[in-house]
Amino acid sequence: MNIFLLLQQTAGTPAQGSAANVLPVLTETLTETIPTEAQMNLIDLYFKGGWIMHILVFLSVIALFFFIQRLLLIRRANQKDEGFMNRIKDYIHDGKIESALNLCYKTKSPSSRMIEKGITRLGRPMSDVLVAIENVGNVEVAKLEKGLPNMATIAAISPMLGFLGTVTGMVRAFFDMANAGTNADITLLSSGIYEALITTVGGLIVGIPVLFGHNYLVSQVDNVVNNMEARTMEFMDLLNEPAN
Repeated sequence: MNIFLLLQQTAGTPAQGSAANVLPVLTETLTETIPTEAQMNLIDLYFKGGWIMHILVFLSVIALFFFIQRLLLIRRANQKDEGFMNRIKDYIHDGKIESALNLCYKTKSPSSRMIEKGITRLGRPMSDVLVAIENVGNVEVAKLEKGLPNMATIAAISPMLGFLGTVTGMVRAFFDMANAGTNADITLLSSGIYEALITTVGGLIVGIPVLFGHNYLVSQVDNVVNNMEARTMEFMDLLNEPAN
């Protein structure tokens, strides 16, 4: 409508320079009449989520720290030395107990520490040797699993915090609407809904990756445990071999 009025106003002006005068004004009018599309900004969304978003970020940082720390430790523990047990076998058959202990000490893996404990119990009943090895194995597994319960807690509590933000956001929205009375505006309701939905999304964004990371680390610990059990069986079979 503004464009037609502008054309009518400029119709009676002299032809000379009319195009030069009308085009800039017409361009400015079109710019004002065309609405600009809103852009989603992650930073703005984060702050609209309220105080729960700060807690979710803090929990995600803690979970990332535990994941990286445990992953590096488990990978070191899961390194396999194929010739380790063969060398242990040769040392024991040759009666070189000190050399076998030194090899276990230098290898520095959960399996080597278990074998080292078993070597120190040579000469005792087999049941005592096995119990000593199993005790060391339990301690090693506990070291590997340290921090995993914290990750499981973060994976479980993050979506719950998001749902808490949903409830508090809706309560705030209706509280603002009630206080506004007849002056209630849709913006009052939308701000509370923003907080409600953003915190829910934030809780899921934190909880889902942490859950996957926790399960992955658990599977890696299981691989280490299987390796430790295999080495224990090899060592016990070595002790049960008949003397030549």
